[in-house]
Amino acid sequence: MSKTIAVCNQKGGVGKTTTAVNLSASLALLGAKVILIDLDPQANATGGLGIEKELVEKSIYEVILDGLPAEQSLLPTKIENLKLIPSHGNLSGAEVELVPLERREGRLKEAIKPLGPLCDLILIDSPPSLGLLTVNALTASDSVLIPLQCEYYALEGLAQLLSTVKRVQGGLNRALAIEGFLLTMADFRTKLTGDVIQEVRRHFGSKVYEVVVPRSIRLSEAPSHGLPVALYDPDSTGAKAYHSLAEKIQWRQDDRSSWIRPGDSSADSRGGPDSSRGGDQGPPAVDPSESVSAPSDPR
Repeated sequence: MSKTIAVCNQKGGVGKTTTAVNLSASLALLGAKVILIDLDPQANATGGLGIEKELVEKSIYEVILDGLPAEQSLLPTKIENLKLIPSHGNLSGAEVELVPLERREGRLKEAIKPLGPLCDLILIDSPPSLGLLTVNALTASDSVLIPLQCEYYALEGLAQLLSTVKRVQGGLNRALAIEGFLLTMADFRTKLTGDVIQEVRRHFGSKVYEVVVPRSIRLSEAPSHGLPVALYDPDSTGAKAYHSLAEKIQWRQDDRSSWIRPGDSSADSRGGPDSSRGGDQGPPAVDPSESVSAPSDPR
């Protein structure tokens, strides 16, 4: 049985699409069959995998709004095990078009059901908002992965996102869990990065991945070449970080459906699952209404 993970944060510029693209690629390179759904009208995940977004004819827009079978919108990528359902500029009007429709919050969930037998993991790159498209992503997913930038305002607005998750858990998708919090764009030369990491770990404990994605020129350059960083520069710090993250998620998926085959030497060499790094343990022990503060301003 496949698992669906939504990559969400309503704040832009936190590494959301970078994470969706590079985590998908790293999982696929580890042997998982992965489908990435670009649910962001900006279509940056589509471009980041080398697809000319202006030439896309069958996108997630047609799947959600026009009833196009999801499998007919799948596109191959430069990684054999990774397929993409692309986005298109038309998706920018979907929020309005969804409003009068029946079961508007669950249209994506129904549309991607036939994809389950075709893959091990589905990742959804959600838009930087808390509108109907993001609610569709959360309703369709088993869990949500939340990237957090290592900057002063990293936690600003997070309570609102967690409140949205809680509302979805309350009715639309009671099984929705927090996959984990991923710290991104870390500059370890600054005291602020350490302060943010400490503050996030204080609030969310074991739900914060030990893996921290650093600021990386290679991560920034890769999308302009239409490549995930694992193909653009596999020895870069960014590529290694997403490889490590993929290994952690791969182990948890192994607990769920064993797509790491018994006797796989690469799996055996990595040891067992690490329970200290997030996981399907339900939502974090935090009240979304609780004030989530930023670290003290070092100035």
